[in-house]
Amino acid sequence: MIIMSDKELKAIRQKRIQELKKTRILKKQKTDSEINITKILNKLFKGRAWEVFNASKFQFPLETSKITKLLVKLVLEGNISQMNGEQLFTLIRQLGLPIKLKTSINYLGKGKIKSLSEKFKESMR
Repeated sequence: MIIMSDKELKAIRQKRIQELKKTRILKKQKTDSEINITKILNKLFKGRAWEVFNASKFQFPLETSKITKLLVKLVLEGNISQMNGEQLFTLIRQLGLPIKLKTSINYLGKGKIKSLSEKFKESMR
């Protein structure tokens, strides 16, 4: 059995308390940086850019995090100020990520909105 003096126990406790404080501070900084990134992207993205970004993030999470860092850096440097959905989609495709977006074509006829597939089905009857 190992017997420690009070001074050694206090030193160990103090060291442990300092480690816990550091981890709490790091967690807080991490959440603060995530909030800042979202604010920056909110100012940058216009139109359907968030839809494209979220689709990309769902399909390619690692690559999208790298793109996010690059976009934030460009915004902070003042190189870009706005980006709409089409521009973001084109950028992501040019970087080699074949993201897929859910698309649908709707038809307005006789006061009702129908999908194009429903319109075809009706015309086939």
